Amino acid sequence: MNHLRRVAVYCGSASGKHPRFAAAAEAMAAAMVERGVDLVYGGGRLGLMGVIADSVLAGGGRVYGVIPEALVNLEVAHGGVTELHTVVTMHDRKAKMTELCDAFVALPGGIGTLDELFEAWSWNALGYHKKPLCLLNVDGFWNGLITFIDEATENGFLSAHRRKQLLVAQTPEEALELLDRAADTAQQGMIW
Repeated sequence: MNHLRRVAVYCGSASGKHPRFAAAAEAMAAAMVERGVDLVYGGGRLGLMGVIADSVLAGGGRVYGVIPEALVNLEVAHGGVTELHTVVTMHDRKAKMTELCDAFVALPGGIGTLDELFEAWSWNALGYHKKPLCLLNVDGFWNGLITFIDEATENGFLSAHRRKQLLVAQTPEEALELLDRAADTAQQGMIW
């Protein structure tokens, strides 16, 4: 059974240096459309954000963008999404994306992607939501971060339970399967 209706995908507003990153965004979109999972994302038309939004739309899926006014004014908003929510601040953006989604996936990206991922994880730790999180580790992109998180756990700054909350997948299909199982566990009221 699919426990995911909408997944927030955090990813770069740039495409990165290698075509494999855009290919991963396209593959994530295809896997989501195949499972009937809608996209929630940052509302932009550039970089991996634009690739995944365009790919979900091309596959017949729905796309919910959330973008701060400042970025709309810079003309980077995607005008073709199913719904575009304009908010005041980046904090408002993250809160709205959390409200709209059932789970989170981080594709390759930079400081904005990390900010979104860690805030979603922190909010989970504080009990603001029970939504699962996953890194899509495209060709080892997140290996350094995973090593850091494991070291933080080994040194007592993250509990083993908290570490287990950050799921890691090698393929979009694996990411959606891991998130679906974790969402099921959370919906049953169990700690995942």
